[in-house]
Amino acid sequence: MNERAKDELILFTGNSNRALATAVAKDLGVALGAAEVRTFSDGEILVEIDENVRGGDVFVLQSICTPGNDHLMELLLMLDALKRASAKRITAVMPYYGYARQDRKVAPRVPISAKLIADLVTTAGASRVLTMDLHAGQIQGFFNIPVDNLYATPVLLPYVRERVAGDKVAVISPDAGGVERARAFAKRLNASLAIIDKRRPSPNEVAEMHIIGEVDGRCAILVDDIVDTAGTIVMAAGALRRAGARKVIACCTHGVLSGPSIDRLKASDIEELVVTDTIPLGAEAGRSGRVQVRSVAHLLAEAIRRTHDEESISSLFLS
Repeated sequence: MNERAKDELILFTGNSNRALATAVAKDLGVALGAAEVRTFSDGEILVEIDENVRGGDVFVLQSICTPGNDHLMELLLMLDALKRASAKRITAVMPYYGYARQDRKVAPRVPISAKLIADLVTTAGASRVLTMDLHAGQIQGFFNIPVDNLYATPVLLPYVRERVAGDKVAVISPDAGGVERARAFAKRLNASLAIIDKRRPSPNEVAEMHIIGEVDGRCAILVDDIVDTAGTIVMAAGALRRAGARKVIACCTHGVLSGPSIDRLKASDIEELVVTDTIPLGAEAGRSGRVQVRSVAHLLAEAIRRTHDEESISSLFLS
């Protein structure tokens, strides 16, 4: 069994973000912690920490992405194992916070799932949480432990700026809730801002859209935090093209890309979708030629490094 020095930075990962965790570990100049995470034939998950973590400053990197419930359970079991192994501090690094869209009661007798996840992570043993682009910033208030919510803007913006160099640009928020995110993009691209007013009759369905702002003759940049089934951005792209936009590029932090999303993207007016690796890109999405991936490894590594060294990470909160 490996021996670790007291207060040493130790990084573990489950099965949801192994490639990202490997890149983060390389950036930090550390080796990934030794842990066994596997599933029994009946579906139960086994977690075993294969090195001494007593007194260590431990970070567990795991997104709650497909299969979300399995990856959530892996995270909770790893946190519990590390707590029982006497780690000094345990930080749950959750690049993608699953269930974040269920952050309030929208109908009678429904759960607030995002709050339940916060309770589970805290009870399992997390001392603090590091995440990226929460769907709703107020989810930070669901925790009674420190939460750092980083933004992917510093990762996405350079690529988008290069793609639209010399063009007249409009940045578009696909809904009212994303205006702050789109405004930050527009400010740094010296672009105009537009908003799409949409009517959603049921989850994952959009009935109609109205564009508020000027997009005629401009390169339209659709900015969102999550692209799931891609119904919203595909319809938004069509509306923008009909309104006179010359071309449409979409970008988001979390490329969930479930269900018919890739087929919709292929048949859409979107030239490309730019995502980060908070969620591993599926094989079909990778083959589509429509999805570009930018890595958040360096951003996460810098936040982890500063947290371990008890330094401020406020300069990383570029939204």
